[in-house]
Amino acid sequence: AQSYFEYLKIPYTHSGVVSSFNAMDKLISKKIFLKNKIKTAKYFSLNKNDKIKSVEKKLKLKRIIYPVIVKPINEGSSLGVELCKNKKNLTNSIKKLVKKYGQVMVEQYIPGQEIQVAIINGKPLGAIELIPKRQFYDYKAKYTKSAKTKHIMPARLSKLKYSEVLKIAKKTHDAFKCRGVTRADFKFYKGNFYLLEINTQPGMTSLSLVPEIANYKGINFEKL
Repeated sequence: AQSYFEYLKIPYTHSGVVSSFNAMDKLISKKIFLKNKIKTAKYFSLNKNDKIKSVEKKLKLKRIIYPVIVKPINEGSSLGVELCKNKKNLTNSIKKLVKKYGQVMVEQYIPGQEIQVAIINGKPLGAIELIPKRQFYDYKAKYTKSAKTKHIMPARLSKLKYSEVLKIAKKTHDAFKCRGVTRADFKFYKGNFYLLEINTQPGMTSLSLVPEIANYKGINFEKL
């Protein structure tokens, strides 16, 4: 385990602390996804020292096409996440977010079904599908009833694909050496699951997904 963290150039400490730290840092998360051969969106990072002119070159180098997602590397609940459909949108978003956060990630936008999986004590509990009415599953879509995001439990997947996404979520949970409860967020597009992130502190509100998945499986909120 220690050599694994040395490979990622991060400190090796208590596993619970490290798993939370790694999951919260989107760049470290990406490295762990790729190290474990878990599909994820193509990406690159930018900081305040990078020139805006270099962005288009990086897009071409990484073979990333519009639309793209820009996000802070260490924020939660989709705060600061912006969908950019062209160069002007992207330039404005990067300038604004780099000024606020210091470092951002530019990521290929993946269309398709929004699928999220709950893991409890190392075992997959279930997968839920989300259909946001907004452009994507952003902060408002997650936390406001007025956004009218549709929840479908269980997710509309074939038995084979449903089983597959549960296995990928467990693989991710194990790769991060997580304990307790996690939620893995995916996009399902053209037969493939693309992992967006793993949440070590998943929401526990009336609109949150882990409680909804648990309830479907007969686990009430107090027991959860």
